[in-house]
Amino acid sequence: MARTALITGITGQDGSYLAELLIEKGYRVVGMTRRSSTATNERIAHLRDSLELVQGDLLDQASLVAALSDVRPDEVYNLAAQSFVPTSWNQPVLTGEFTGLGVTRMLEAIRQVDPSVRFYQASSSEMFGKVREVPQDERTPFHPRSPYGVAKAYGHFLTVNYRESYGMFAVSGILFNHESPRRGLEFVTRKVTDGVARVAHGLTDRLPLGNLDAERDWGYAGDYVRAMWLMLQRDEPRDYVVATGITHSVRDLCQVAFAHVGLDYEKHVDTDPIYYRPAEVDHLRGDASRARAELGWEPTVDFEGLIGMMVDADMARVEREIASPSRPEVPARPT
Repeated sequence: MARTALITGITGQDGSYLAELLIEKGYRVVGMTRRSSTATNERIAHLRDSLELVQGDLLDQASLVAALSDVRPDEVYNLAAQSFVPTSWNQPVLTGEFTGLGVTRMLEAIRQVDPSVRFYQASSSEMFGKVREVPQDERTPFHPRSPYGVAKAYGHFLTVNYRESYGMFAVSGILFNHESPRRGLEFVTRKVTDGVARVAHGLTDRLPLGNLDAERDWGYAGDYVRAMWLMLQRDEPRDYVVATGITHSVRDLCQVAFAHVGLDYEKHVDTDPIYYRPAEVDHLRGDASRARAELGWEPTVDFEGLIGMMVDADMARVEREIASPSRPEVPARPT
């Protein structure tokens, strides 16, 4: 009998890649979505005949209990959150409700409905923040530098608490930055690759950015969702860092992205203080030794390959926009 997985945040980047992976593995996949007056399902449009959707909201405990009772999942992947770091300063309370307390509501709902469900929590490298050591692994202390990072740390420790207090199979993946052509346009990697496409097609000549010296450990989202699944297949629950172990600066990102289409980033990129964070996270680099040794996980896409993939996808998308400016594009199967 096929196992059933419930994914919160299924319409996001990670949710769509995870849904693809689980469908390929023969799962019954159910995505939990919030009621909205506007459809945001473009990332999973190509999967609409292969998955189910159920309504639920991390702000509403009763809806989570109802969804779990209806779906009866074997595994729950909690990927939903207010996940854009800059927004967390403008909406810190909402970020705390979704990204922090939402984890509590889901864990408590699982405990009430079926505590044998295996639970995955999407933790974040932003919890390390003002890092105490480089690289960061599962034992590195947290010092978050944004309301988002603080909320993620709360959800992380709640997951540990429910595992230790109730014997639940509840784990966290401490995922470092992971990108893809499905990344939201507000994130710096996608802002750069979209900007490259617009410059290359003559729609603009400038790309304003914030701190070009900030460094991140960037990987491919399609690789990282595989680690999520592997964590829930273990005999014993354990938390894992998922990262490439290699850092690049935003400046490196710009250089690689513009060079991919034969352009010099220095002629097009401007720095604007408006895009700086109130408290910057300067250097994140993960040590995924435990995941490599115990899960057998390895990344398959390197930084240059990832950025090239994203630039190619945005070049094609902008070209289609130019060709049909008055007709909204029907999303094709994402890369």
